[in-house]
Amino acid sequence: MAYRTVLVGTDGSPSSFRAVSAAASLAAATGSTLVLACAYLPMRGSERAAAAERLGELAYKVSGSTPADDALRAAREHAVAAGAADVVLSAEQGEAVDVLISLAARHRADLLVVGNRGLNSLAGRLLGSVPSTVTHRASCDVLIVHTTDGGRC
Repeated sequence: MAYRTVLVGTDGSPSSFRAVSAAASLAAATGSTLVLACAYLPMRGSERAAAAERLGELAYKVSGSTPADDALRAAREHAVAAGAADVVLSAEQGEAVDVLISLAARHRADLLVVGNRGLNSLAGRLLGSVPSTVTHRASCDVLIVHTTDGGRC
């Protein structure tokens, strides 16, 4: 199967950048568009006020989509370094799984790539992890990239 659009989620963490690099390599090899996605949740008023008080004029860096936009810019650097040529950035408000599923449908993604973080944790087993939930809800292929430290296949 040839992939035309590959979507990968990132939260700006080093492990998510491993998933971005893997997705970018695949997109480069198949000539696919790579969509970098980042979900964010709005700050509560009290959190925003506390951040503004502590950060002063830099408070904008933690409000709205700014942290997600920063994560996406960093992810683009990883994607380009891995060979991706056609890169689209998309920050969207909402829970990670909901945003990934929504963006996959909107961009008509053929492949959704996520890291494995949370799959082997107790919380992930009890509450469900992003990769596990995505595999159940996605209407396209899903690739789970081994992004955490530990044993490998």
